[in-house]
Amino acid sequence: MSVEIFDAGTDGEGLRIGVVQARFNEPVCTALREACIELLLRLGVAEEDIFLCSVPGALEIPLALQKLAQSGEFDALVALGAVIRGETYHFEVVSNESAAGVLRVSLDFSIPVANAILTTEDDDQAMARASEKGADAARVAVEMANLTASIATLGNGADSDDIDD
Repeated sequence: MSVEIFDAGTDGEGLRIGVVQARFNEPVCTALREACIELLLRLGVAEEDIFLCSVPGALEIPLALQKLAQSGEFDALVALGAVIRGETYHFEVVSNESAAGVLRVSLDFSIPVANAILTTEDDDQAMARASEKGADAARVAVEMANLTASIATLGNGADSDDIDD
């Protein structure tokens, strides 16, 4: 048996992508943003179709994502931030709650949200991962926007009278 795997692809032409970037741990977040925007453009997303806003930190990202999702203007969203372990429990709170908030926005609004909020032990780990994670977020946003658009068309050809109760 051979089941074909559907590949949504990474052609970003015609997609509108919203990006929310935290400013806390600014050098890391700047590297995340630069890599993300660069790849979005290389994938064909037009510069005028990328909306970028910044928020103070990772805990503020979900609210900004929620407002962007509510607008109905975007095919996918991206969360960019960095939570670097300190000496207190605050790291766990910020890491867990920001991730939960990002996921909730995606599920509540049925919109892909690429989560590129790094959670690392130290600054060196964060900087080492920033470019790759920023680019990954761009790729994920475009691919998932294409996938969700394709899945949305699956039932469009069915006639409701043909469905047996």
